[in-house]
Amino acid sequence: MPHDTAMGTSVQGTKKMNANIRQLMRSPLVLPMVGLIVVSVLMGFASENFFSVSNILNVLRQVSINGILAVGMTFVILTGGIDLSVGAVMAFSGTVCAGLIVNMGMPGSVGLAGGLLVGLGLGVFNGILVAWGRMPAIIVTLATMGIARGLGLIYSGGYPISGLPSWIAWFGIGRIGIIPVPVIAMFLIYGLAWVLLERTAFGRHVYSIGGNETAARLSGVKTQRIKLAIYTISGMTSAFAAVILTGRLMSGQPNAGGGFELDAIAAVVMGGTSIAGGRGLIFGTLIGAVLLGILNNGLNLVGINPYLQDVIKGFIILLAIYIGRGERR
Repeated sequence: MPHDTAMGTSVQGTKKMNANIRQLMRSPLVLPMVGLIVVSVLMGFASENFFSVSNILNVLRQVSINGILAVGMTFVILTGGIDLSVGAVMAFSGTVCAGLIVNMGMPGSVGLAGGLLVGLGLGVFNGILVAWGRMPAIIVTLATMGIARGLGLIYSGGYPISGLPSWIAWFGIGRIGIIPVPVIAMFLIYGLAWVLLERTAFGRHVYSIGGNETAARLSGVKTQRIKLAIYTISGMTSAFAAVILTGRLMSGQPNAGGGFELDAIAAVVMGGTSIAGGRGLIFGTLIGAVLLGILNNGLNLVGINPYLQDVIKGFIILLAIYIGRGERR
């Protein structure tokens, strides 16, 4: 009998372990983590400097702007939407910030607040049209991309606005200890996004809208308000990214951000979030952003043509969407 009891306990333990493994394998984080490890190892073999502390910190600093943009994009995609305006909103926000400080002589705090308000306002604009106007998100945000880009060029006269005070550079290239300020800002924003998505009713509503918007509405979720909130979040994260970019370039660049929406979408889908909505994790997006940054960094280190890098990223997005489509089924 003791032998039989031991055998039964062993079988139960094995079953429990297998169940835990199956549950782990179903996590959206598995494939992004595997991809991150594989690509990191390959890049480590390709370049002996890849795993140096300075290069890792440099990768994270380079990733920070796209990583922050991808936070807002994650909220949007989780509801089954899309935001093509993030790059243009970032450029317009940074241009307004620089213009208020340099051209109008406003205090730096007012300039920063003005840039953030631009992102917030354009996010609200997108949210109202998508939620209450019932217009397709892809069309609304494509139009907003053109509007924001045009307004930025009009405001600046088509030229960069330079002459910012030196302290603005702290947001783009400053450090706290050895950690770049943009990296710290990125992790703080991801932490806040995790709390919103995983520890609040708001986060549950975001997932429910992406899973089945009609069912969510019938169950009492204020779908229009949630959509307004998530597009506002996307506008705000674009504005936060603008502060970092403005500090890095020490100027407001109305033409900045071209193609950044593609990188943000790539980070989200490479991080395991379903493009159809309802499935994904915010830290998966962080992994996706870092993975994309490592790819860019590694390909640069080995001398790959930058135009070819865009082709590679495009195919990676298609592959990630295809894998996510299969998992959703």
